[in-house]
Amino acid sequence: MQSTKLLMKVTSILSGSFGRSLSSNTAAIVKVHRSIYARRYPTMMVLPNGATINLSYHEPRRIIKLPLDLSLLSEAERKARIEKRKPKQKIRIDDDVEDTFNANKYLKYMKKK
Repeated sequence: MQSTKLLMKVTSILSGSFGRSLSSNTAAIVKVHRSIYARRYPTMMVLPNGATINLSYHEPRRIIKLPLDLSLLSEAERKARIEKRKPKQKIRIDDDVEDTFNANKYLKYMKKK
């Protein structure tokens, strides 16, 4: 039973790959066009609380980060998280500098050409 399923998957993979023009650069430029990977890859899963779990995953990925459920947080933590998501506003500082510079005082030091 399993051998027939495996044979069907292998034939579907092979029949799909003969339709494309393959070269030695295909895997280097784009993703690997496989529906089933031959091995399992070491991957780190990051939980919402920051804890990490090392596991083997069927696709080549380095890190999987699980989303945070906002409904489980307290009201203060939820507001703090939502505030972090909002774009920060730029602070504009307008300095009014009094300028008492008088250029006429320094005309006597200018050389005439």
